[in-house]
Amino acid sequence: MVETNLNPVLKRFYANTNAQFWVLQLVGWFGLSLISFFSLTLWYDQQTDAGYIAHTLLQSAMGIPLSWPLRPLSHYIWNMPFWRRFIYLFTGVVACAAVWAALRLSTFMYMTGEQNLWPDFGGWLFGSILIFVSWSAFYHGIKYYQLLQSEHSTLLTVAAANREEQLKRAQAETFAQEAQLKMLRYQLNPHFLFNTLNAISSLVEGKETPRANRMIVQLSNFLRHSLASDPIKRVTLKEELDALNLYLSIEQARFGDRLELYFDITSDAEMIKVPSLILQPLVENAIKYAIAPIEEGGKISVHAIKEDEHLVLRLTDTGPGIKATKKDIPTHGVGLQNTINRLQTFYGDAYEFSIDDGVEGGTVIHMKIPPEKTTATVVSEVLVGG
Repeated sequence: MVETNLNPVLKRFYANTNAQFWVLQLVGWFGLSLISFFSLTLWYDQQTDAGYIAHTLLQSAMGIPLSWPLRPLSHYIWNMPFWRRFIYLFTGVVACAAVWAALRLSTFMYMTGEQNLWPDFGGWLFGSILIFVSWSAFYHGIKYYQLLQSEHSTLLTVAAANREEQLKRAQAETFAQEAQLKMLRYQLNPHFLFNTLNAISSLVEGKETPRANRMIVQLSNFLRHSLASDPIKRVTLKEELDALNLYLSIEQARFGDRLELYFDITSDAEMIKVPSLILQPLVENAIKYAIAPIEEGGKISVHAIKEDEHLVLRLTDTGPGIKATKKDIPTHGVGLQNTINRLQTFYGDAYEFSIDDGVEGGTVIHMKIPPEKTTATVVSEVLVGG
């Protein structure tokens, strides 16, 4: 039945089909009395005769029990094929109408004193059949309406359950994604720390105490920033570059003039958000393979522009390049693989990442990062798109 915001009594009435049936029986049949009174009794100027008026009430009272068998009959034939239902129901309608017509006619003659009306039985029967056909049509119309409302309510319940299940699934996927991002992000710290401590150890063994002390201080600043940042949230490219400079200050203390840096960042690109520390492992990899092995060092350049709401990043170095070092770079090393995994976790297939030899030598890393998408947007897409 239809849900309602009415008082509890009416709610119980809407939920009780038996109560609705008998209320409609009374209203319908005694409504017929009014129709009979205004269309027949008044029309034939019989309103002064109590017998005619009483008969209009009596025939409606007789119609209530006589129409009741059509209800269990309708329940019995409900699931039958259409033509069988029609035959059974029409037979029941004719039978009830015939009994009602006979009772109406006999009581009419008794209460009004009119005689010899049985030759008119066909007319009385025809009218009775029309009334009982209308009763059956009205009853089935209500049943179909109730069935439709019940199916609609069921569909709403199922849809609500599906939405709740999808929301739970989306939240679970979000929590899993956050856990994976934390794991990948925290993976960088021991990896970077191991490499840096090795460098400091080398300086200590070489008795380069001032440079070693400077690297320890700069390492402390970088780790403080790294541990304080949220591994899930994105930061603007400007904030990412500030963090990168903390790392590069450590490496410049280590390599001195052998490490040359160049940044070409447009102002609109600086405000685009990226995963925190997404550049550091790439630069670390460039230093490891393009700067450290070469006696005279080299140059690392970072370029960034905004293109169609996407951030396009290009990191180049002046090292020997991929082919010269014969490395499978995209799957080699913790830093690069970590970067690819984090991009995949953050953006799915919406990002671009490639690494290749530069035209004039060295290595070129290309990244295209889409605009930030919030968790609420992701959950909304899950609920709408399924």
